[in-house]
Amino acid sequence: MPGKARISKGMRSHSNGTALKPGASRHQNGAGHAFTVTEREAVYRAIFERRDVRRNFLPTPIPHHILMRVLTAAHHAGSVGFMQPWDFVVIRDRKTKQAVKDLFVDANAKAARRYTRRKGELYRRLKLEGIEEAPINLCVTCSRQRGGPHVLGRATVRDTDLYSTCCAIQNLWLAARAEGIGVGWVSILDHSALKRVLGVPKSVKVLAYLCLGYVSNFATQPDLETAGWRERIPLEHLVHYESWGNERKGKR
Repeated sequence: MPGKARISKGMRSHSNGTALKPGASRHQNGAGHAFTVTEREAVYRAIFERRDVRRNFLPTPIPHHILMRVLTAAHHAGSVGFMQPWDFVVIRDRKTKQAVKDLFVDANAKAARRYTRRKGELYRRLKLEGIEEAPINLCVTCSRQRGGPHVLGRATVRDTDLYSTCCAIQNLWLAARAEGIGVGWVSILDHSALKRVLGVPKSVKVLAYLCLGYVSNFATQPDLETAGWRERIPLEHLVHYESWGNERKGKR
C-alpha cells in the first residue's frame, strides 16, 4: 500500500523520539501504557486500509464465531451514559436482500437526477452497493429511548446517542478489516421503507445498512477518489489551533 512504509517509519521515529530522564520509569510519562510498535502498526494499518467496499465480494460464508467477534467489537464502543443504544439485524436471506436492493434501485434513480453533465455520467457509472453479492447484510439501529428519559450526558446534546452508534459502526468496520472482511455502507436507501421490510419498530432509528463479506482484494485508495469524484483534503487545511481559522501552531 502506498504510504505504508512512511507511516511505519513515522511511528517508529515517534516511538523513539522521546527520551526518558535518568531514573524515570516508562509509566511516569505515560509511555508504559502505549502498545508495542507491532501492535500499534496493526491498529494504524486497519485504519488506513479500511475501505467502503461495494465490489469484489466472495461467496465464502463468514463463520458465525467471526461475525460475533466483529459484533462484539462494535458492542464495546463508547456510548453516552453507557446507554448502548445499538441493535444489529443480521440478514442472509436472498428475498430480503432483493427487497432491499429494490429500495436502493428506486432511491438511486432519484439521487442520480441531482447530477448533470459530467457528474451525472460519472455518478451513473459508480457502483454504490453490494447488497446481493455480500454474504451478510447488517442493519444497525439506534434505540433512542434506551436508558430511560434521563441519560447521563445527553441532556445538552440530544444526538450523542446517534454519535455513539456511529462509534460502534466504526469499531465494527476496523475489526472486520482486521479479519479480512470488507464492509460497505449503503447510504442510498429510504429508511422508512427499509424499516417496513425488516420489521424495525417505529420508535427505533435506522443508522446504517452494511454489506459484509470476504473480498478478493482491498483497494489501495477509496473508490470515489479513484473514480475522480473527490480527493482527500490535506490534513493541514483542517487543523485549527486555539481558534477557528488559525492554522499556525501555538507555542508549547
